[in-house]
Amino acid sequence: MSADLFVRNLEDFENPRLVPLGDGFHLSAFFLMKLLPARYMLDQAVARGELSPGGLICESSSGTFALSLAMLAARQGFRLLIVGDWALDTDLRRRLRQLGTDIDIVDEPHPTGGFQLARLERLQHHLQRNPGSYWPSQYSNPDNPASYAKVAAHLIDRLGRIDCLVGPVGSGGSMSGTARYLRYLFPNLTVIGVDTFHSALFGQPNALRQISGLGGGIVPDNVDHTQFDEVHWLSAAEIFKAMHELHSRHGLFMGPTSGASYRVAQWWSMTHPGKSVVAFGPDEGHRYVNTSYDDDWLARTIEGWDQPASLAPVEIASPTETLTGWSRFPWARRRLADVPPPPPPRA
Repeated sequence: MSADLFVRNLEDFENPRLVPLGDGFHLSAFFLMKLLPARYMLDQAVARGELSPGGLICESSSGTFALSLAMLAARQGFRLLIVGDWALDTDLRRRLRQLGTDIDIVDEPHPTGGFQLARLERLQHHLQRNPGSYWPSQYSNPDNPASYAKVAAHLIDRLGRIDCLVGPVGSGGSMSGTARYLRYLFPNLTVIGVDTFHSALFGQPNALRQISGLGGGIVPDNVDHTQFDEVHWLSAAEIFKAMHELHSRHGLFMGPTSGASYRVAQWWSMTHPGKSVVAFGPDEGHRYVNTSYDDDWLARTIEGWDQPASLAPVEIASPTETLTGWSRFPWARRRLADVPPPPPPRA
């Protein structure tokens, strides 16, 4: 297969399906969202001479970016080493190994940066041992958000005016990049980032999280806080309930981060009639059949799974608050350093 034909075939997987879920409400449902930035980063690295034929790619990931790189490396003849953690589940590890990927699992979190920083420190060890290897660096590589110009163009071409964009935040590439390009045409676009409890991305005290692909223990350079008008935090139970609703009500078999995005966008659509909203659905649900689609696993593992889901968010005074349920904060396109601390307690 020629290189040009390979790229055209791959683009069939990169573009999302745009599924109507309500009046003006669409889910941008990806087969595997991270294929787009992974392909674009590798293409740019080859063009700059940073990645040679048959070269070694080293990256830190415990989710869909690892799978995307593995698919591309297998097709294009690169070698791949992934540093992961507990979130890299058994089924995904099996699939990565079948694609020829070497895997190094970090067992202990960093004292302050959690597993994310521990993985990055382990990754530096591999980069030093393998001179000439290429690090895509999804957290800081500007090619990550730049790749989403294609998604913004696709949304505009298919839907026209967009009033609100909702999506989960991890590396920061998809939401920061897409929002930046959409605002060239829609400067009043409302952008809502969806996070989870105990994630450092928007100021929550960092601790172990139960959702892979959402949140983080460090704040990546690619998270452009000035793009966000609102931030919403959902518990693991709320996210999984929304994922199940997306499947049972709309027939869409998507992953947990898609459920998180769907829940917040559904609320925004209901509270803003006549407006158009797009929610990002980053990946399909096949990875999660034995976990978050399994009622017994959920009952054993997820606190609050037996409780009713929240119908709307509670607005909080500060992102540093201890959260007990779906919470919302008016971010107002500020830098992280410019968001004020919580007010002092009353005497």
